[in-house]
Amino acid sequence: MIKNNIITLITNKSDCGKRIDQYLSQNTELSRQRITELISDKAISYNNKLVAQKNLKLNGECENIKITIPPLKTELLEPENIPINILYEDDDLLVINKQPNLVVHPGAGVNSGTLVNAIMYHCGDRLSGIGGHLRPGIVHRLDKDTSGLMLVAKNDKSHVHLSQQFQDHGRTGNLERIYLAFVWGIPKLKKGRIETQLSRSDNDRTKISVTMNPEKGRKAITDYQIIEKYHTRNNEPLASLVRCKLYTGRTHQIRVHLDYIGNPVVCDKKYGKGFITKTKMMSENSRTQLLNLDRHALHSSKISFLHPSNNETMTFEAALPHDLLILKNILSEI
Repeated sequence: MIKNNIITLITNKSDCGKRIDQYLSQNTELSRQRITELISDKAISYNNKLVAQKNLKLNGECENIKITIPPLKTELLEPENIPINILYEDDDLLVINKQPNLVVHPGAGVNSGTLVNAIMYHCGDRLSGIGGHLRPGIVHRLDKDTSGLMLVAKNDKSHVHLSQQFQDHGRTGNLERIYLAFVWGIPKLKKGRIETQLSRSDNDRTKISVTMNPEKGRKAITDYQIIEKYHTRNNEPLASLVRCKLYTGRTHQIRVHLDYIGNPVVCDKKYGKGFITKTKMMSENSRTQLLNLDRHALHSSKISFLHPSNNETMTFEAALPHDLLILKNILSEI
């Protein structure tokens, strides 16, 4: 529950033994880093006492936890008139069809040219501040090179409501997220479920990898279905268009999962480098056009969710953008 910029949560028996930062990251939109910041800022209380340590253990006996959301800090960010494609807007939220090559929120020294800068320009001071001064309004994210549908919260109540739906990811609720991906090769099964544990790679901290250690990783579930298959003139399997449905929302989840089954996303420079040899099966002209695609071929195509104010189911769809339609034509004409 959120009221007057205060989030109130009540624990139950299933929470016994959890660290407070773990519990809050599971039951709110807040990241563990953000939770640590709020503890340092004396913004979190446990049974009416300020929390001093993030490793505080819960006993699961209806403990009362309150988080006071501080005013949104935007001193590091400036609104920028960056064009964005807004499909829907009301007092609670925005639905955006994000263009590729647009970073969602600032980080690692980047504080301009992002979607956050764009929505600050559009919304002014009407954005949710739960995410902190670097992520106002952002409920979930897409990778820089991924195009398609995103939600933005315009107030804290909407932020909490939508974030809870994203944490559940349609396992028991109404949230549904569908992606379209062009992948190298053709998956062995027409449709299937990929269920693994994902964690940061030990060799490259910018990458995510599948781990067999359940204590190290976080569960990730993706359903996929082949939509179209593409073959060479010699009828050799070249690529596929697959539909992916998320049941969790881990960083790089679809890209890592498709690579895990041997079918990485086309033009994915992080996870699909080794498959660039597939382009040798193409004509010189088709190969050149494909290599001109300056991002990976992944698109957020459909999203359904409950509206935070009236609980009505809302569904939005976004067709493949121009660059991926060109890719589709290239693969279809080989």
